[in-house]
Amino acid sequence: MYVCLCKRVSDNTIQQVVAQGARSWREVREQTGCATQCGKCACVGKSITRDAVAKELFGDADLSYAV
Repeated sequence: MYVCLCKRVSDNTIQQVVAQGARSWREVREQTGCATQCGKCACVGKSITRDAVAKELFGDADLSYAV
């Protein structure tokens, strides 16, 4: 799905950038241009980045807390 319409950045693009070594929202933003124009996509972009980095660092481990 498209996350940033202004720069045509998809969730897959963000995941690929993280897989190639980006480890922060700043790095993803610099490499993709996501959220650099109108900024409405920033929250979603950050969330996708956070999830992709966690997946890269911890694999498919269940990161939720048991109640």
